Amino acid sequence: MRLENLFRRALLLAALSTAFVGAHADTLDNIRAAKKIRVSVDLAVPPSGMTDANMKPTGSDYDVAVLLAKDLGVALEVVPTVGATRIPNLQTGKADIIISTLAWTPERAKVIDYSVPYAPQISLVGGVKGINVKSMADLAGKSVAVNRSTTQDTDLTQNAKGATVVRYDDDAGVITAVVTGQADLVGTSNALFQTMVQKAPQRQLEQKFVLRVNDLGIGVRKDDPRLLAWINDWVKANHANGKLNEIFKKYHGAEIPKDVVEKWVK
Repeated sequence: MRLENLFRRALLLAALSTAFVGAHADTLDNIRAAKKIRVSVDLAVPPSGMTDANMKPTGSDYDVAVLLAKDLGVALEVVPTVGATRIPNLQTGKADIIISTLAWTPERAKVIDYSVPYAPQISLVGGVKGINVKSMADLAGKSVAVNRSTTQDTDLTQNAKGATVVRYDDDAGVITAVVTGQADLVGTSNALFQTMVQKAPQRQLEQKFVLRVNDLGIGVRKDDPRLLAWINDWVKANHANGKLNEIFKKYHGAEIPKDVVEKWVK
């Protein structure tokens, strides 16, 4: 009788395991069945993600998530995140996808899949006008503030020899450090740097040099081919109809260059 019970338990565990694998492998069906998509969005990275005066989410990444959910025919659930928790939220099943200034990197591409890029992001080093910095080499002996686990963190850690990289847990912390004078140099996105310039005109902040121009993609779990294919088709269609460009222009004050879009969707 004991052996029979053990056999039944083994069969049950096998069935549960198979069900879990099937659920993971078919996230698109799960989303449609739940009539809801959970999207990881950082709401402290203006103008890509932020909250308005009524503490409601807004920003270009949020609007992209709203449009995607609408076209998929499901409700949107925002899973708030910071830079360091975007991918863990996806891997642990807390979120279905990531739309959160997620730049493509070889390291990230090993653990998640990326969609066709939906927007560009200029990554730069900026700081107080009086500091003479024009390249990575000029950062030796200086401190640079970054958001932890971002591409700016990676680029500066690997290439700014002799610099001290000061890491904050989110972009709100980086903004506060720069605006209040705790940090005189920062590695961040162009959009976020413009927010700092506007918040602290007395600091006379200026761009020092460009780190890279990133392609921002929608993050999807590995081995989710149907969901990734649907998102890729959706991104291409909304580049073609101009809706992604409209969102980008609304929040970033410029259009996505046509040659960049052509490179992405060819």
